[in-house]
Amino acid sequence: MGPESALEDAVGTVPRADRRAHPRTYLMCPPTYFDVVYTINDWMSPGDRVDRPRALSQWATLVDTYRALGHQVLVIDAVEGLPDMVFVTDSGVVVDGVALGARYRCVQRRAEAGYVLQWFRENGLLRPRSPRYVNEGEGDFLVVGDVILAGTGFRSDPRSHAEAAAHLGRPVVTLTLVNPHYYHLNTALGVLDDSTIAYLPAAFAPESRLVLRRMFPDAVIAEHSDTQWLGLNLVSDGLHVVLPAQATRLAGQLAARGYHPVPVDYSEYLKAGGGIKCSTMELRGFRRFSEMGS
Repeated sequence: MGPESALEDAVGTVPRADRRAHPRTYLMCPPTYFDVVYTINDWMSPGDRVDRPRALSQWATLVDTYRALGHQVLVIDAVEGLPDMVFVTDSGVVVDGVALGARYRCVQRRAEAGYVLQWFRENGLLRPRSPRYVNEGEGDFLVVGDVILAGTGFRSDPRSHAEAAAHLGRPVVTLTLVNPHYYHLNTALGVLDDSTIAYLPAAFAPESRLVLRRMFPDAVIAEHSDTQWLGLNLVSDGLHVVLPAQATRLAGQLAARGYHPVPVDYSEYLKAGGGIKCSTMELRGFRRFSEMGS
């Protein structure tokens, strides 16, 4: 059975009208040193001055929002000289407690991966390893049910997809991005639950659009008016969808589908081309050493 067939079977087992929240565990990094001092994507301009107190306030609000929804938030220390480390989701992917680290394409971010991999090792993640090929974590790897959707075209090497499948034990479906404004998969596609996604078709190559239409015929289709605010860079627990406050049309679409949109202003991070999901790594199957021994 191919990965697309596996997901189609999984989708058929999930009642689409049954929206339920599932507690999650997230890893986040405070924006202590957040700044825009180089250009590695189309959103960034070093001339844009970062309002760091505002950035810290928005990040703290996001943390409080997750905790109010019943989720666990763990925090990794920020590192001076790594202004993008707040976007921790790009530094790895965790499935069933198994951790795969990242290997950044851009030299400016490469050191971040080592700090996060060390955190994995110190906090009980299973088989943490650094990849051979360039992959930018949950920036380009998004888990939908039992399948991983994997982006390529700008950052992650397509060879990293087979590497991730082997290490994480999940089928991987490759999707090619074609618009540099949507340089990571999580800027053009958001996972709503184990069978549903929202995405912007124009961000993908024609063959990838065909794959998405076949796999997710009931997907929420976003518009540029929302993706200009990185509206698809969202985080969902299956019921509550935390998304940028400015993505109002997308919020309305989600509400009409039975989800509960939770708007958060995260606009200061647009200066670096980052959003809510960029700052939120999900630790699927996470257990601390102390829990493992109890």
